[in-house]
Amino acid sequence: MVFLRHLQGRPGRVKLQLHAISAGQPAEEFIRIVSSISRYVDFIHIREHHRTAAEIFEMGKSLLEKGVPREQIIINNRVDAAAALGVNGVQLGYHSLPVRAVRKTFPDLIIGKSVHSLKEAVQAEADGADYVMYGHCFPTGSKPGIEPKGLSSLEKIAGELSVPVIALGGISAGNMDQVISAGASGAAVLSGIFKASNPEAAASAFAAELKRRGGRYEESI
Repeated sequence: MVFLRHLQGRPGRVKLQLHAISAGQPAEEFIRIVSSISRYVDFIHIREHHRTAAEIFEMGKSLLEKGVPREQIIINNRVDAAAALGVNGVQLGYHSLPVRAVRKTFPDLIIGKSVHSLKEAVQAEADGADYVMYGHCFPTGSKPGIEPKGLSSLEKIAGELSVPVIALGGISAGNMDQVISAGASGAAVLSGIFKASNPEAAASAFAAELKRRGGRYEESI
């Protein structure tokens, strides 16, 4: 599968990944930011719970028209929009369709699953998820007052699963090293990129940190 080919690094080692997740800004702003950061990140997530499938489709279509590769785009929750766009990835959450059902209907689709416990992570892998996204690992403004999961649980999950575990929640260039040391195969970032004063510089900083640990980073296209 494309996702696993992207993840594959040296034999026996998973290549580190940077996922940039939309943060609810206007569609025009999101598309403009993606155009400036796409060379630094591995995957772009359209995560827009407040938008209709038609609106998400149009956002994805605009990215494709801007030259963002289909392989780089992941649609959160809306399997119908992902299928209609012909992109390779979908991220499923707690209220999304079951992983098994999506895998049965779309056997070639890359499927990520958001999980919040070891039990959920093990089940997601058993159901056919290509990777899991776990968090939140650190305090984050998107979940005020909710205790973060921390690094020990991340380490336990990464040690139990054979599929990649992507860390989420409060990730910064400064603490990226901690989540990778805990066994994560990469990190997912929302506001740290899309709400940064300079999204391109922020994405570059995250990518440079991953490069130091073995991830993908290109100075130019």
